[in-house]
Amino acid sequence: MEQSQAGADVVIRNAQRDDFPQWKVLWDDYNAFYGRSGPTALPLEITNATWARIHDAAEPVHALVAENEGRLLGIAHYLYHRNTILIGPTCYLQDLFTVEAARGKGVGRALIEELYRRAAADGAERVYWHTHHTNATARRLYDTVAMDSGFIVYRKAL
Repeated sequence: MEQSQAGADVVIRNAQRDDFPQWKVLWDDYNAFYGRSGPTALPLEITNATWARIHDAAEPVHALVAENEGRLLGIAHYLYHRNTILIGPTCYLQDLFTVEAARGKGVGRALIEELYRRAAADGAERVYWHTHHTNATARRLYDTVAMDSGFIVYRKAL
């Protein structure tokens, strides 16, 4: 499925190469939301690698955008991976972000619902994601579209 409608005038579609300038603004805002800005900003090489992976058919990384009248309102990055307790692939929603003006207007929900449709069509048996426990705005949406698994995430930089 190439695109779907979200509300009367928002289209959810695959990110296209010419979306880069608007995508980068959303990407930078998303990273800033999680404290990656200024001296802690992601290096440009990571941003460029992420964008390249999104457009490389050999990579499992994909991106959806929410668009209204030529303006990007949101992004969703996802990838597929194997899982030891399922036969089919698992879909990980790694990044979800909407501009502040679009929050509470169904854009994030539309991105998630389109991801559900695509993941099911691709044979995925599960979609999951993480969010910070303080992200109350997003959690209000997430509590209506998925189940809190109760798992705590541990990580170590190498």
